[in-house]
Amino acid sequence: MADFRKLALEAILADGTIDDAEVRVLQKELWADKEIDAQEVAFLIELRQSAQKKARTKKVPLNPKFETLFFKAIEQNVLRDGKIDAKEANWLRKMLFADGKIDDNEKKFLKRLKKAATKTSPEFERLYQECAAC
Repeated sequence: MADFRKLALEAILADGTIDDAEVRVLQKELWADKEIDAQEVAFLIELRQSAQKKARTKKVPLNPKFETLFFKAIEQNVLRDGKIDAKEANWLRKMLFADGKIDDNEKKFLKRLKKAATKTSPEFERLYQECAAC
C-alpha cells in the first residue's frame, strides 16, 4: 500500500520549493472541515522541516505564503480552547527548536499566540521569554 503522506510530501517538494499554487491547495484541503487536527499539524511540520532543508541547500527563503499558512494552522490547533497549557508549551518548544534556532517568523508567531491566548502556563511564559531574548 502506498504511503500517501510521503507521496504528498515528495510531490509538493519535487521542485525543491512550495509554490503559491501548492499553498492554495494545502489551504483548501487542510481547512475543508474548518479545523486543523493533530495529523494535519504533524504533516505540516514535516513539510516545513523538509522545505527548510531544501531552502538552506538552495540558499532561498521559504515561501512567505506557506509560512503564513503554517503558523495559522499551528495557532488554530494550539488555541482550540484559548489556553496554552504546559503540554502545549512543551510541544511548541520541541517544534520550534527542532532546527536548533528561533527565526523571526517563529518569534512573531509566539507574540501572536501570547496576545491571542486567554490564559498561558508558566512553561509557555518561559518559552516566550527565552525566544524573545534570542
